[in-house]
Amino acid sequence: MKTYQELSREELLTLKSQLEKEFEEAKAKGLKLDMSRGKPAAAQLDMGMDIFDVLNPGSDMKSEDGFDVRNYGVLDGLTEAKRLMADIMGVPAENVIVCGNASLTIMYDTVSRSMTHGVMGSTPWCKLDKVKFLCPAPGYDRHFAITGHFGIEMISVPMTPAGPDMDVVERLVAEDESIKGIWCVPKYSNPQGYSYSDETVKRFANLKPAAEDFRIFWDNAYAIHHLYEDRQDEILEILSECEKAGNPDMVYEFCSTSKVSFSGAGIAAMASSKANLDFVRKSMTIQTIGYDKINQLRHVRYFKDINGIKAHMKKHADMLRPKFEAVLSVLDRELAGKEIGTWTRPNGGYFISFDAMEGCAKRIVAKCKEAGVILTGAGATFPYGIDPEDRNIRIAPSFPTPEEMAAATDLFVLCVKLVSVEKLLEKES
Repeated sequence: MKTYQELSREELLTLKSQLEKEFEEAKAKGLKLDMSRGKPAAAQLDMGMDIFDVLNPGSDMKSEDGFDVRNYGVLDGLTEAKRLMADIMGVPAENVIVCGNASLTIMYDTVSRSMTHGVMGSTPWCKLDKVKFLCPAPGYDRHFAITGHFGIEMISVPMTPAGPDMDVVERLVAEDESIKGIWCVPKYSNPQGYSYSDETVKRFANLKPAAEDFRIFWDNAYAIHHLYEDRQDEILEILSECEKAGNPDMVYEFCSTSKVSFSGAGIAAMASSKANLDFVRKSMTIQTIGYDKINQLRHVRYFKDINGIKAHMKKHADMLRPKFEAVLSVLDRELAGKEIGTWTRPNGGYFISFDAMEGCAKRIVAKCKEAGVILTGAGATFPYGIDPEDRNIRIAPSFPTPEEMAAATDLFVLCVKLVSVEKLLEKES
């Protein structure tokens, strides 16, 4: 079988005509599928509806410490909620603050606090001439949106299957005092599904940044989001590795139950050193009188402990796995060997990353939209929304059914083929 690059101009023109006909037929089907975000499907959300049964008007509304969760107080989270979130992140409960419903909010607040009040006594970032952040890319668009919102200069760092290119990270943070942080999704990264190697984690922990207020923003978004029982990625715990390396204050960890219980109605937490958390608590006393402790208690009584969480996540995996496999099956069948795209095969998380031929991603996404399938915008996985090679496309299989996912992927590969042929013909002309 020839690759597309090996086809003659005549063969490419014949193929283009055939693909255009198939594309018009696909448009006539009237597909309306949205794969732009990694949203849980309704069936996943339905699994947790009985969480509302654990608290009712007759329930004991006191925490294990005897605190009435309906009242003010306990600013940084219930003891039992700290323990639950600590077990998700693999850290001691005393290193955890439990906040509201979303880890993204905690990350935003952490950057905002650094801008206005500095980091543990350092100069507020807003008073500095230049503030920069490292952004492993492809990466999570909402991370980049936060730093972009505050006018922080974002520097792309190449991603590898073992994590960010640490040669680049080490060099940049050591030589530039204006670099104040780096975004990380260390397990089942968004969008590639990569997990950081032990060496990568240790190199992070042993960084020697020029800036004393440099922090690693470690987003455990998919820490427990495995797809397979027998293929589960595990990574070293960064907080303890930083302590071993003599850098106990260098990392902020974040996590939430947004894709465990309910998106937007879970609980979120932050883990860090005592010194970092004490500094955060000072702002919290001004920012809030307390987060939703009723929701914290509800989650603890429903899941009970980390084993309850893991059992629930297995149900999520059973629903997600067929969707991922439907996508990979179509990609393998239709595109393998054609040399017009490569894709990742993650063991967990919420995304598959697809790299098209250079200069094709935007056109593929536009073609899909024309035929009724909405994808994440091309370039969204890079700082400033600019993919310098216009190659990367994030596929989010979670929301549609497996059958819809297969139909959407059929359309996607058709668009990949058509745009690739057009690109090759342009090169020849």
